[in-house]
Amino acid sequence: MLKILIPTLMLAPTAWLSPAKWLWPISLLHSLIIALISLTWLKFMFDTGWSSLNLYMATDLLSTPLLVLTCWLLPLMILASQNHMSTEPINRQRMYIMLLTSLQFFLILAFSATEIIMFYIMFEATLIPTLVLITRWGNQTERLNAGTYFLFYTLAGSLPLLVALLLLQNSTGTLSLLTLQYTNPLQLHTYADKVWWAGCMLAFLVKMPLYGVHLWLPKAHVEAPIAGSMILAAVLLKLGGYGMMRMLVVLEPLTKELSYPFIIFALWGVVMTGSICLRQTDLKSLIAYSSVSHMGLVVAGILIQTPWGFTGALILMIAHGLTSSALFCLANTNYERTHSRTMLLARGLQMVLPLMTAWWFIASLANLALPPLPNLMGELMIITSLFNWSWYTLALTGGGTLITASYSLYMFLMTQRGPLPPHMLALEPSHSREHLLMTLHLIPLLLLILKPELIWGWAT
Repeated sequence: MLKILIPTLMLAPTAWLSPAKWLWPISLLHSLIIALISLTWLKFMFDTGWSSLNLYMATDLLSTPLLVLTCWLLPLMILASQNHMSTEPINRQRMYIMLLTSLQFFLILAFSATEIIMFYIMFEATLIPTLVLITRWGNQTERLNAGTYFLFYTLAGSLPLLVALLLLQNSTGTLSLLTLQYTNPLQLHTYADKVWWAGCMLAFLVKMPLYGVHLWLPKAHVEAPIAGSMILAAVLLKLGGYGMMRMLVVLEPLTKELSYPFIIFALWGVVMTGSICLRQTDLKSLIAYSSVSHMGLVVAGILIQTPWGFTGALILMIAHGLTSSALFCLANTNYERTHSRTMLLARGLQMVLPLMTAWWFIASLANLALPPLPNLMGELMIITSLFNWSWYTLALTGGGTLITASYSLYMFLMTQRGPLPPHMLALEPSHSREHLLMTLHLIPLLLLILKPELIWGWAT
């Protein structure tokens, strides 16, 4: 663990002390080395499930893929931010890189924590850098409103979790993930127990976000700078799914009855947010709502608590992390050239940037879950396990996948095809930096087709 954590911590002095002209290359190289070292975590898969085990941190088959995804995204965020940060004063650029580093540090600690209270503290700590990123480096004045929404939704959801965890500590005497699974099942009968169950789940359902408590997400995504959007879509939403998987072990007998309304909300959200995507004019907003739709499937997959549901949820979380991050990068390359996120004003780009269209095409297909991509593996496993649980879910999941395909193609056709608007005169050509960025997003996605057992969360 320390071979990743200490270099991540050392990125902060690197950002502040490196010469101005070498700031971005050095940060990029440093973070890329960390990302490459983190791939070694995927190698140690033991039968017990736990590896790199010490008193405070451990990696197992559930957290390893999410940890590697976190480490992989930092160099990509640095690559993506380089252009729009180049006009800022050098100290602000250093501050920006340091915020991204601190975010990665908190996320590594959150995903590898063995104590639930440590996980909770790191879960909350990720709020601060993200909030600063949104409110300081966002594009419009609306960003302050977005930051407020983001903060209060997440805080209001997660304070009941703290109370619930303290109550759990009182009744079981431990909050260690290693021993919690072996404690006696709790006898949960009263109404207070049901409220306690809701308190445990609410924080994660807001973070996911579940349809109904998702209003902070489109605002935060649309107003955040590119790195903020990438880390939000790719990793911060996954904290919710990860926390739910960890907590459901403890909530055992109650989940069977209490999860019905949440599963219904999640599946209804898949259809509703997909329909909202079909009539979006703003590109970033469309990608943000598509994240809510995919996370609805993940929530449903986790809440029915079957091995297939869990596996599908984990695969879909990793695949969605890479795909939606790639789509935000593409939206950003459009925005840097046309200075507009409105799809009607920035269309027909295939004429000017034909290579970018190829990346758009691959990313859109990944978003609509084309076989044999991991997105499809995850969605199929979740849909199968839901169908096994109740036949009626097929109407909602089937409708959801149909709408997903529709809006992904709509997004691709609106941005790439058709005549070039007359106001677009001199667009910059695409840079090799952007091609490298897209390659590093989509190559892991394509390689996971060959070895999906890295991310399916079972000891084989």
